[in-house]
Amino acid sequence: MSKIVINSFEEFSSWQGKELGVSEYLRITQSQINQFAEATLDHQWIHTDEKRAATESHFGKTIAHGYLALSVVPYLWEQIAEVRNIKMLVNYGIDKFKFNQPVLVNSEVRLRVYLESIANLRGIAKAELYVTLEIRDNPKPAFTGNLLFLYHFK
Repeated sequence: MSKIVINSFEEFSSWQGKELGVSEYLRITQSQINQFAEATLDHQWIHTDEKRAATESHFGKTIAHGYLALSVVPYLWEQIAEVRNIKMLVNYGIDKFKFNQPVLVNSEVRLRVYLESIANLRGIAKAELYVTLEIRDNPKPAFTGNLLFLYHFK
C-alpha cells in the first residue's frame, strides 16, 4: 500500500469522487479502551469490565467506545495521504455519520476514504471525506459518514 502525496489544492481536487485509499489494520486493545475510558470519564461496564461483559453482554466481550473508534481516524488517515504545504489542518465537522457495528476488543479495523467533495474557500480547502471504518472479517463496518476538514495551504 502506498501513501498518496498531495502538494496543493489543485492536486487535492483531482481526487474528487475517487477513493483516496485504505489504511493498514489497527488492533483495538483493552488497554486502549481503558485509557480512553480514563480520558473521557466514560467507564460504562460494556467497555471496561471484561468479566461482566463476558457473562452479561450479548457481545460476549468488551467493546470499544464509538468515539474511540472515531478517534483513530487521524492516525489511520496519515497512512493513506500526506497533505503537504499546509500551515494548518482544522477539524470542521461530521455529517451523515452512523455507528453501524460495535468494535469488539482485539478486533482489527482499517479506514477506507473517498474524497466526496472539495471547495476553495478563499485559499482554504474544505474537504469532505466519506469514511468507512472496516472491521476485519466483518461485512458490516464500525461506522460510515462524512468528515469535514479545513486545509490551510501555504
